[in-house]
Amino acid sequence: MSNDPSYNYCAVPLASYACRADQSVGRLFDEDESEHRTCFQRDRDRIIHASAFRRLKYKTQVFVYSHGDNFRTRLTHTLEVSQIARTLARALHANEDLAEVVALAHDLGHAPFAHTGEEALLECMQAYGGFEHNDQSLRIVTTLEDKYPSFEGLNLTWETLEGIVKHNGPVKGSLPYQLSNIQNQTDLRLNTFATLEAQIAAISDDIAYNNHDVQDGLAAGLFTIDDLKSVPLMADIIDEVKAKWPNLPPHKFNAEVIRVMIGAMVENVMHETQKRLSDQKIKNVEDIRNAKSQMVQFSPSMFEKVQELRQFLWDHMYKHYTVNRMRYKAERIIGDLFDLFLDRPECLPNDWQALYKTSGTGKSDQARLICDYIAGMTDRFAIVEHDRLFDLSVE
Repeated sequence: MSNDPSYNYCAVPLASYACRADQSVGRLFDEDESEHRTCFQRDRDRIIHASAFRRLKYKTQVFVYSHGDNFRTRLTHTLEVSQIARTLARALHANEDLAEVVALAHDLGHAPFAHTGEEALLECMQAYGGFEHNDQSLRIVTTLEDKYPSFEGLNLTWETLEGIVKHNGPVKGSLPYQLSNIQNQTDLRLNTFATLEAQIAAISDDIAYNNHDVQDGLAAGLFTIDDLKSVPLMADIIDEVKAKWPNLPPHKFNAEVIRVMIGAMVENVMHETQKRLSDQKIKNVEDIRNAKSQMVQFSPSMFEKVQELRQFLWDHMYKHYTVNRMRYKAERIIGDLFDLFLDRPECLPNDWQALYKTSGTGKSDQARLICDYIAGMTDRFAIVEHDRLFDLSVE
């Protein structure tokens, strides 16, 4: 790492518990660092330039791209998570760059068709080592992004890898496929919590998807503002906006409700985290790793309200018949593709056939490669590929 004090430059002074770039553990493969960017800024840039990041543009958040241009995709969701993470990190005097890169990387491993695609691939891979999108994100940044001459993957810093793996807390039980491989190369201290920055990225994900799912559900007509009044958190905010802006047209009113709700959640997390840091006398990064619980949390009362909102979304959106119909199609598409490629690998594209021939002779190795191919597909590519292979009228 550079000895230049400017190497650790951040927009605001860092707290003692923040993760400093000049104290990074380093990378799996030694490299000269940039003279003008911290190691975490460099990680961020590598994520943004990754092929897997670009493909998030056409991966489902809730609605498949064909539903309309204004609904969230996995890419726009990721950008919203990143924006919230930067806000929280700066307010808490944490390392904004590290929080940002973990936020940008957190969904790289999602299969097409969101959690339905993940569940379908898990079923396909049940006998071959399983599938989990967080582990696939790790696999992408350590193996599948293959563009550098000296190493596979993106060779991200230890702290970024730790954040990808542990942003939801310590890892317990049997290790998923890629994490098991990486743990043999470097100890990610799986029994500890990740940095405050990674925890910030995790809760920013919760804040982003709860709010934009409400907005997308309203736009899709799956429920109304009046329906949302059954959720105490939403009822309070709806009343607050209505009192301040009684004559707003519906599209502005809905947008203002979402804006106020995001602000309320962010402020709640900020105050609750500051309280926990103070109560537990957190002084440094190691105190955060060895704490009894996550530092970055909603307050108990807000957490309860957020859970009620999640239940509403589950009942009115995630189980809506239009979403269920797409879920059925997604299961069919992924299952058909996996079974065909496993049985007839000669149907894979030429570059993937070449990889298949060097993937090993074991069925698990071959299945993993096919899983990588399907997991990397966008929604629209998976639909087109399925049509090419199973619709006899398509060339």
